[in-house]
Amino acid sequence: MSRLIAIAAGMAMFAAAVPAYAGGGGEAAELQAARSNARAGGPISARDAELLQRYGCESGTRSWACGNGRPDRPRYYGRYRRY
Repeated sequence: MSRLIAIAAGMAMFAAAVPAYAGGGGEAAELQAARSNARAGGPISARDAELLQRYGCESGTRSWACGNGRPDRPRYYGRYRRY
């Protein structure tokens, strides 16, 4: 009988621990989703852009939210010289 109670208690503790672990992550999971959206073409919401600007992107990601996308200003600032 005591073995049955011990097994039942162990299964109850295991069942209670799994949902608590599955709910973890929170902002870290949001950040990874935002980074994958940036790799796919750009952030899809203001929250994604906020997370990327706060925590940064993975290396090699070209997106305006990461700060390393295409520059807005022209490449040459001065006049072209004619020789």
